Amino acid sequence: MKAILLNQNNILTLGDLDTPEPAAGQVRIKIIAAGFNPIDYQMRENEFERRHLHSPVLGRELSGIVDSLGPDVHQLHIGDEVFCTAGNMGSNGTYAEYIVVPEGIVVLKPKNISFEQAAGIPSAGITALQCFNRMGVNPDARIFITGAAGGVGNLLIRLLKVHHYDRFVVTAGSDDSIQSLKDIGVDDSQILNYKKEDIVQAAVAKNDGQHFDIAVDCVGNNLAEVSGAVLKKNGVYMDVTNFHTSGSREILFNKGATVHHISNFIYAAEKDYSYFRNSLEYLKKMIEDETLMAPVVNNIGSLNAETVERAHYSLKNNLTRGKKLVMSII
Repeated sequence: MKAILLNQNNILTLGDLDTPEPAAGQVRIKIIAAGFNPIDYQMRENEFERRHLHSPVLGRELSGIVDSLGPDVHQLHIGDEVFCTAGNMGSNGTYAEYIVVPEGIVVLKPKNISFEQAAGIPSAGITALQCFNRMGVNPDARIFITGAAGGVGNLLIRLLKVHHYDRFVVTAGSDDSIQSLKDIGVDDSQILNYKKEDIVQAAVAKNDGQHFDIAVDCVGNNLAEVSGAVLKKNGVYMDVTNFHTSGSREILFNKGATVHHISNFIYAAEKDYSYFRNSLEYLKKMIEDETLMAPVVNNIGSLNAETVERAHYSLKNNLTRGKKLVMSII
């Protein structure tokens, strides 16, 4: 099969791998579309993330068609249209023509969206849902969200609005990103352009002069410090990136903040496949009921190294313009 391979010199090339065969409890999926996420380029640059690289093929989410079944597969059939996140649970990453994964993480694709839209949901959607479930939000909670136009932030806002939580202030860094937030119902008064404003002062001002109960940090680094600074004492900090700084750690400690690290890694490591399946089933039902709209995607190309490099560059430099990046594999 064709796949995008990452070599020891951190260079991506289109190459050939043996097409994987499913073992007991596994299915093989012919990938139709693959989504891009910040962790993809971070695995090329960040030693913490690179330790989890189990294959020379990057990519963590996909949509496609089941084309082969291993023994003891009971719920899926050849020809099923499916979507899932893979991470280190697959035979390889999703920048490839095929992947073998446990049946337990695979869910039938929502019927009312395209393969490209479905490929943009699993990784960001499952992360956003964990974030929503763990924040313990109540209708009066005041929430601050960085990187709101990105994959996780966008879906988290959709989940909040579906559940009638609307007391939040968010950051974005371009006119296109700001417009994408308005398109999902965020009011202009709730949006901060972090490139043009003193975020801490402006965020508190937009929150009626109050600090926030919850800060969801989807960016990290200096925005981790901003997120800590806007929190009230004993507030809740949701860390989606693991890009905290010594400054942010000090701020959060001094404020007595409760810190939630949002990560799907332990569920994969412990083979808790029901976590992935149940999360996607929940999102799928809301999408098919049209209570939750699928993210807007930008299909930026086909399976080649240039497409992947372009996606990684856009993610790293915040050039996605509020759209989820995907590529076609066929």
